[in-house]
Amino acid sequence: MWNDSRTLNLVANTLYLAAAAVLAASALLWLAHRPVFALQAIWIEAEDGRLEHVTPASVHTAIAGRLMGNFFTADLEQVRQVFETVPWVRQVSVRRQWPNALVVTMQEHQALGLWNESRLLNTYGESFTANLGEAEDDRQQLPIFGGPDGSEKLVAQRYAELLRWFAPLKLDPLRVVLSPRYAWQVQLSNGAVIDLGREPTTAPGSDTASLESRVQRFVQAIPVIEGRIGKLEHADLRYPNGFAVTTARPPAAGARTKPAKPASTMQPNQKRP
Repeated sequence: MWNDSRTLNLVANTLYLAAAAVLAASALLWLAHRPVFALQAIWIEAEDGRLEHVTPASVHTAIAGRLMGNFFTADLEQVRQVFETVPWVRQVSVRRQWPNALVVTMQEHQALGLWNESRLLNTYGESFTANLGEAEDDRQQLPIFGGPDGSEKLVAQRYAELLRWFAPLKLDPLRVVLSPRYAWQVQLSNGAVIDLGREPTTAPGSDTASLESRVQRFVQAIPVIEGRIGKLEHADLRYPNGFAVTTARPPAAGARTKPAKPASTMQPNQKRP
């Protein structure tokens, strides 16, 4: 071997390359830890052009002392997770900007309504925690939603359908509740409470009329009902071939009016007797 010049040259070249690689790695490591690459700025961008609720103060409070590394060593996934703890932030994407900055693009939650009294529901059907007062500043009155855990998307979808179904009457659902037995109850902007019941099944003898068809039948009848027997207070649409209604009686001539007694209550965990 020692007399083989080709082998010796090959070994020598290999050692030279290895030494050069170690030196290059050491140089890069040394360079990567230079102060010039320490994170000096974090730029916040809004995915849709503006942020309504995210403020510099809320961002600073959420990320203080939680970001590690520099331009080269910062874990972008860990940075993303930290920024997604900022109130009102739904999702985040992070990228590096040469030589010492990060660019964070945020998408805010858009509040659709209140969820089970203590949380908010966004337009994607996801519940989140935020300052309820900030949400109420956006609109005069947020709808109130309630339902079992995991039913958020279903309730948000039903709310969108109810808006469409009651649009001919120019009425909006102000409260939509899904009971533990998955029965629906709605309170409209005129104060009327509507029991929709559960989704139809295909079991023999059961009502197979869809909720939409029940509501459409009811919506067509409301003007006639209120024109003949008074303002609607409560309706029960759980019957297969019709519905039951309760109306406010008009006061007799000269009689003192009294506040109408609610026809039913709206409790998320209420069970049908």
